[in-house]
Amino acid sequence: MLDNLPRGTICIEDIEMGMTRSLQKVVTDQDIEMFAQVSTDRNPVHLDDDYARDTIFEGRIAHGMLTAGLVSAVIGEQLPGHGTVYLGQTLKFLGPVRPGDMVRAEVTVTAIDPAKRRVTLDCQCLVDCKKVLVGEATVLAPSRKFD
Repeated sequence: MLDNLPRGTICIEDIEMGMTRSLQKVVTDQDIEMFAQVSTDRNPVHLDDDYARDTIFEGRIAHGMLTAGLVSAVIGEQLPGHGTVYLGQTLKFLGPVRPGDMVRAEVTVTAIDPAKRRVTLDCQCLVDCKKVLVGEATVLAPSRKFD
């Protein structure tokens, strides 16, 4: 279940510095299995309890890109929202996300270039208030001028 603000679009003309949006989602075994199927990444650290117990994580973890996908969801659904085009994304993974973890994905506007419709967003994901992912996204925001 997702806990988030209403979906839609914030046009470049209405985006402000410091604007923030987020969502929360519990990462389930089914999410991990579906991501493995779609991505074809079947690394046993994500899928095999016995294998994963003997790794540095001491148990199964979600794919890092599954966690990063929650950032993409905030960007594509809320800030800027529908019509946004990704131009770039940096990511740093700081900790594991395990099946059953509640992940909070947040994006915050840190720079705006209205002439180019570019927005820079600070991105992070947290589990139990601890950062598990940080990064920065650059996107092309929708504009009312092009509706």
